[in-house]
Order: sequence, then C-alpha cells, then structure tokens
Amino acid sequence: MSDKAVAGGRRRARLTAIIVLLQALVLFGIALSFYAIGWFGKDVRIRTVPVDPRDLLYGDYVTLGYDISRLSPSLWKDTARQPERGQPVYVVLKPGADGIAEPVAAYGSKPALQEGEVVMKGRIDHSWSKEVFVKYGVEKYYVPEGTGKSLEEKANRLIVHMKVAPWGQAKIEGLEERS
Repeated sequence: MSDKAVAGGRRRARLTAIIVLLQALVLFGIALSFYAIGWFGKDVRIRTVPVDPRDLLYGDYVTLGYDISRLSPSLWKDTARQPERGQPVYVVLKPGADGIAEPVAAYGSKPALQEGEVVMKGRIDHSWSKEVFVKYGVEKYYVPEGTGKSLEEKANRLIVHMKVAPWGQAKIEGLEERS
C-alpha cells in the first residue's frame, strides 16, 4: 500500500471521528440546555385555561392557553419593526400583586431586564390590530392517564409553575389549583 493511500485512510478516519464527536456534542448540548433551565431558571406562576386532548404515542396531556399568550399591541416596544407571524418575540413578565406573572413589554430581540422581571421567548403565532398571539413551546403538559379530564374541569382555577431560563426558554414544573 502506498503512503498516499495510508495518509488518505487516516484523514478519512480522523474526519469520521470528528463528525461523530460533533454529533455527540450537539445531542449533549440539547440535553444540557433542558437541565440548565432547572438550574438557572427563575420561578414563574401563570394563569391557564386547559383543554384535555389525547396523544396516541404519549397518552393524556393538557393543552394550556395562557393569559400571557394574548398581548395588547401597546406592549410591543420594538419600534424598528411590527410583529409578524413566525417572528421570535421576547415577552417581559413581572409578578403582579397576587404573584402571578403579567406581561409588561414585548420585543423582537432580547431586552435588558429590571429587578424582578423575567423574559420568556416565544414565536408570534399571529397578530392583528387588537392583539398579538404568542406560542411559547410550553402549551402541552403531559399528565398520568385518566387525569386529564379532571384537570379540564378545573380549567379556570389552574396556575402553572414554570422555570424560565435567562435566555428565555421555559419548562413546566407543575400545576396547582388556585383557591
């Protein structure tokens, strides 16, 4: 075997090892980002209105609609552009007198925050002159089989506990019934 063939084989083996390593690092990064929300995230409580559908692969889940998903256009602070469908949006939340998070502003890029504020990243689902509708990626909450119906009946009395990471990603920690 010639020296060129051996060198080419080593290069291919090195390239394959680098590709495999990069794929493993991407998967590790995805998993790490999920756990990092729990480590670095701030607690947020949000009012919900659930509906109980069923997923054939995952079982019962509750579809959650949030007060913070319907924003007044007056909260939009990005003067450079108007809210458009599919656009990332950063919604600034601040706890109200009852401890439930309320939107205080929305931006097209991550804003600087004041003390006590949290930013939640979402996507504009659609907007019109009266409201801007936002999806945050936490609209489904999987529950033990058979419990979704009882949650649906408590729809107007539920509060969601979330952890929101400094970069805006959120995950649901649990549900509570408010009194």
